[in-house]
Amino acid sequence: MDNNATYTMKLGKELYHLLELLFSKWFTLPSGVVDFFSYEIIGNSLSRWIFSIVIFAIFFVLRKQITRLIQNILNKISNSIQSTVSTPFFNTIHKPLRWSILLVGFNISISALSFNKEFDTFLIGLSNSVKIFLIAWILFLVVDFLYSGSRVFLKKSHNQSFYNFMNLSKKFVKIIIAVVSIIFFLDLWGYNVNGLIASLGLVGMAVALAAQDTTKNIFGALMIFADTPFKVGDWIQTPQAEGTIEEIGMRSTKVRTFEDSLISVPNGVVANTPITNWSAMTKRRIKMTLGLTYSTTPEQMKNILKEMRELLQNDPDIDQKTIFVNFTEYSSSSLDIFCYFFTKTTVWGEYLNVREKINLEFMRIVQSNGASFAFPSQSIYIEKNTTKDTNV
Repeated sequence: MDNNATYTMKLGKELYHLLELLFSKWFTLPSGVVDFFSYEIIGNSLSRWIFSIVIFAIFFVLRKQITRLIQNILNKISNSIQSTVSTPFFNTIHKPLRWSILLVGFNISISALSFNKEFDTFLIGLSNSVKIFLIAWILFLVVDFLYSGSRVFLKKSHNQSFYNFMNLSKKFVKIIIAVVSIIFFLDLWGYNVNGLIASLGLVGMAVALAAQDTTKNIFGALMIFADTPFKVGDWIQTPQAEGTIEEIGMRSTKVRTFEDSLISVPNGVVANTPITNWSAMTKRRIKMTLGLTYSTTPEQMKNILKEMRELLQNDPDIDQKTIFVNFTEYSSSSLDIFCYFFTKTTVWGEYLNVREKINLEFMRIVQSNGASFAFPSQSIYIEKNTTKDTNV
């Protein structure tokens, strides 16, 4: 057992020998008492059993006090570096830490006992198995602690897409911890983990080949969460759909169209498709061409252009950075005025109201200047034949 024991077991064995030496040096017991404590139970003297039980009882009773001592030490270190992380972190892992203290007490207590080689090996394996379980438990709690802090931050930033991504990655990290812990556990008890790892690799390849579309959609979801081209509530337009994002799942993105139908677009398609996010606009464009009749005089045209520009420049609903109003074309049936400007609002209903207001004002300006709008027309010229027939 000495060759394979952990450090705590070796420490316990040395502690027992030290106490036994001091006790025999300082106290002289009657032979009957010595014989009583020398009585063997399952190959160990009664004194060894008493030492083992007392050591474990001490750790069992003092586990809370030892935990508080560790907490106080961490708090002092935290205060010295002006950190506020240690206290909530310690509160997260205090349960597995208490069990870890009991495990140390168990290792020290059984170190005073001697059994056959097989049972000693079993005890060491049992102790290491509990250690693997406690480490996995602590890692699970650490993952929850880290992700809980990120959830608070993401809720404040209203980044729902990345919030979903963090929840998914948390589950993935926990699965990895569980698989690695199982592999260590099986290796501890003598199982061939190399074959298991190879089998897991083959199974993973088979699953990946059988579920290529699902895998593509999952990676598409990860790309959406990482790049955040849109979020729930945004109005988007793709070759497949146009509408409001209602849900971003792991397999598909659900879009509520303006006809109130629901379209589910696979994330693999969304991630590789050009997306127009209309909700990300800071202003909305108005682009139109107005045609005036050819009877419009140059003076009328100048006045109309001037009044249109002044109207747009003085309108509080129009963005002032880009305004173009120009006479550009002699088309087949009209004199064309090109108008190009932006509204400050991006809300669809408000935008339509602003556009309607501007259209009515343009009509008023054209009419007040004595001009009129042209409409598609054709002029037909009929040539009369004046040649007279002659008799030959």
